[in-house]
Amino acid sequence: MQRFDLGRRKFVTFTLAAGAAAVAARAGQRPIPFIRTSAKSGLENPILGSGEHRYECIHDWLTPPDGLVWGDTHGLAQDSAGRIYVAHTVHPSSTKPFAVVVFDDRGKFLSAWGEAFRGGAHGLDVREEHSFSPSGEFLYHCDINRHLVVKTDLSGKEVWTAEWPKESCKYEAKEKYTPTNVAFLPDSGDDAPGDILVGDGYGSSYIHRYTAEGKYVKTIIGPGADKGQVSCPHGLWIDPRSGKPRLAVADRANRRIQYFSLDGEHAGFVTDGIRMPCHFKTRGEIMLVPDLESVVTLLDKDNKVIVHLGDGHPSNLRGQPREKFIPGKFIHPHSAIFLKNGDILVAEWVPIGRITLLRRIGS
Repeated sequence: MQRFDLGRRKFVTFTLAAGAAAVAARAGQRPIPFIRTSAKSGLENPILGSGEHRYECIHDWLTPPDGLVWGDTHGLAQDSAGRIYVAHTVHPSSTKPFAVVVFDDRGKFLSAWGEAFRGGAHGLDVREEHSFSPSGEFLYHCDINRHLVVKTDLSGKEVWTAEWPKESCKYEAKEKYTPTNVAFLPDSGDDAPGDILVGDGYGSSYIHRYTAEGKYVKTIIGPGADKGQVSCPHGLWIDPRSGKPRLAVADRANRRIQYFSLDGEHAGFVTDGIRMPCHFKTRGEIMLVPDLESVVTLLDKDNKVIVHLGDGHPSNLRGQPREKFIPGKFIHPHSAIFLKNGDILVAEWVPIGRITLLRRIGS
């Protein structure tokens, strides 16, 4: 495998009513988030958010090395050592083919690899596993071009590949299956890693269960718009915040978050403040939701909106040059993670890529 080391699809937009926000503010409801530029303490970047959830917005905090050009920046992960992994499709103008780019926790480029994922790199997540040999941390990649889920070690060495689930009898051909993200079920005991859930977000809108070794088990959720059905289940997350783990699904085409039991039984909806959710991460009682409709949202433990960050809706900037991007405004957030220090990193679905750091500055 080559390495390089140094020393959405179509969607519908809706216009939000600014007057409604003003009325809410006058009625004493949740503080309206703001964007401003601060010269204090030398800050020159926009400040997003309100109250204790205020962030300095640093666009293009991560940039690829010479010869490598961002394509759509789709996936993010951070390992226990603080290394940050970016999955992108690789721009046609790039002279280097590597779809996974690795940085340290300060944003310094470390390495790049993953030529096989060029054009298809999408969902990315990391899990620590000790019951297998070798043990350690592993990356899980969803490849939307090759219709695969691939497990690798942190240097990109393949462990296993899960192809389309023919045995599910849900598909006529592999092209009908396009996995977008995975979620990890709780460990099954004796430190054995739990099974894996795979969202077929860009294919036929099923959610499948696989063993930790990548073997198909069963299909737990199917397509549709009714309760218990999903349409473009783009992101999955096991949400522990209620005290009982539940599966959260970014039911994107239905414009909602839908909750399920770990066996796939419907458990509820979240729609307030949700537009086109892409994925999730949690930290303590807060859920982080990158939303393709130009905003990053924080939800509290009851899934009520704490704040919308960088709301750029409506945006028509996806195909525009970087100089037309608006500071402090998101275009199409596609993935976001909490970094270990509590900052937020956002990857956007734009053809020239963009990785933004939201550096927490508190109240």
